[in-house]
Amino acid sequence: MSFTVAVAGASGYAGGEVLRILLDHPEVEIGALTGGSNAGTALGVLQPHLVPLADRVLAETTPETLAGHDVVFLGLPHGQSGPLAHQLGEDVVVIDCGADFRLTDPEVWQRFYGSEHAGSWPYGLPELADQRSLLTGSKRVAVPGCYPTVSTLALAPAVAGGLVDPAALVVVAASGTSGAGKAAKPHLLGSEVMGSASAYGVGGTHRHGPEIVQNLSLLTDEDVRVSFTPMLVPMARGILATASAPLRDAAMDEDAAYAHYAKAFADELFVHLLPQGQWPTTKAVTGSNAVHVQVTVDKDAGRLVVVAVVDNLAKGTGGAAVQCMNLALGLPEATGLTTIGLAP
Repeated sequence: MSFTVAVAGASGYAGGEVLRILLDHPEVEIGALTGGSNAGTALGVLQPHLVPLADRVLAETTPETLAGHDVVFLGLPHGQSGPLAHQLGEDVVVIDCGADFRLTDPEVWQRFYGSEHAGSWPYGLPELADQRSLLTGSKRVAVPGCYPTVSTLALAPAVAGGLVDPAALVVVAASGTSGAGKAAKPHLLGSEVMGSASAYGVGGTHRHGPEIVQNLSLLTDEDVRVSFTPMLVPMARGILATASAPLRDAAMDEDAAYAHYAKAFADELFVHLLPQGQWPTTKAVTGSNAVHVQVTVDKDAGRLVVVAVVDNLAKGTGGAAVQCMNLALGLPEATGLTTIGLAP
């Protein structure tokens, strides 16, 4: 059986990554492709790497254009998915790659996004708590943010197992420029980015902070607090996150922490705990749906330290969206996805 799929926002990074993955998916047929200001333009002009779709002309993003498909992916700026999604039929699987349906607390949404809360959908991180069961057969899915994906997976085993104090979590994550989207912005010019690294969203102001807290709060009855600092580094794609927290048991050593993480991720298809002593690199997961993780103990500081990497456009966005589509449609979760990265 083949499922028909439409992609709204096909000219952007998220939409382009969804399409790149879908082109190798054996169970889907790609239907309508839409764009905002790029409507009327051939996709090959904007996404030249998608050769099989180069001649497709982008349509306007309307409910009528998206109707009649089994699955609709929304790769739109925040605030745009909500109104559109509510006009799509209840029988279609809608997968939002934006932020509109991720947060469950309307007040938190208002604080960080400054608009009316559209609601919340099942959260598209199957590796978290009971999310896989909620995603199976679901008609609506909210794909996680890229930073929350890697940060949550880095810390989830420690928080769920009570290894650390969840009120003192720290995450510093370095991302490539594609995380900011495809729109032209002065601070993303090559001359501004090359040879430079910079922090932004410092002091709890980044919109992904509350999403990380929301995720980890599912794993404990204790108060969860996360100091999250994102960084922009001169590469196109990828995130390297370093997470740490005070240990509850001062006697815990690296071997015990590693064994705990190995057990936690033993059955996960896309989370790969590296051999002890080997540290994750962003290049190793480029283009793949894999997350690479390593954990150790800083005995002098009394802290657990976890390093994790993800491709922000793959498992961080497009790959996660397809993974969730598979669950929603009752397909094997890994269909059309790979753990093989691109190197060098």
